[in-house]
Amino acid sequence: MGLLSEKNKQVLSGPLSVNNPVVVQMLGICSALAVTSKLEPAIVMGLSVTAVVAFANVIISLIRNTIPNRIRIIVQLVVVAALVTIVSEVLKAYAYDVNKQLSVFVGLIITNCILMGRLEAFALGNGPWESFLDGIGNGVGYALILIIVGFFRELLGSGTLLGFQVIPQALYDLGYANNGLMILPPMALITIAVIIWVHRSKNKELQEK
Repeated sequence: MGLLSEKNKQVLSGPLSVNNPVVVQMLGICSALAVTSKLEPAIVMGLSVTAVVAFANVIISLIRNTIPNRIRIIVQLVVVAALVTIVSEVLKAYAYDVNKQLSVFVGLIITNCILMGRLEAFALGNGPWESFLDGIGNGVGYALILIIVGFFRELLGSGTLLGFQVIPQALYDLGYANNGLMILPPMALITIAVIIWVHRSKNKELQEK
């Protein structure tokens, strides 16, 4: 099988739409609600989760035949915890301000349901390359939703994107006002609900019979 066979392409692209971990599998929603009031932390969180899922998948896939079944969850947690620690230290060194905005949620990547779900459902039964593609696909699918939510929440709630003012001052002079509700946690839930509604309306096969 080629590195990008049809099966591998589906493994990579499936989580971006029809099998998205957030809007279809309903995983990782807690962090999606918590870190999306601004676009920058949403992007960084998405990249962090993508890196951890991809490399955790590869590591578990490489050692899957040597892990005793009774301690497999412990081994998975140790691998994920080590990767999360590395990501946390990198963020502290190179993106300290964003790391402060993310607060405890970087450390809580270890509890992200997407991680354990992919390790259990995929990495334990597939090779390293397929597991890497699965990790990238699910991580990017997760990040995509965070970026969409963060985009609209920051734009409508603060009038900025990545900290830069994008809504012209002229509009404010005419009476436009930022929607303060958008930066509150309930609006993250509502925004994700709208994304789920739009996604399912375009993918009829996901609708309940």
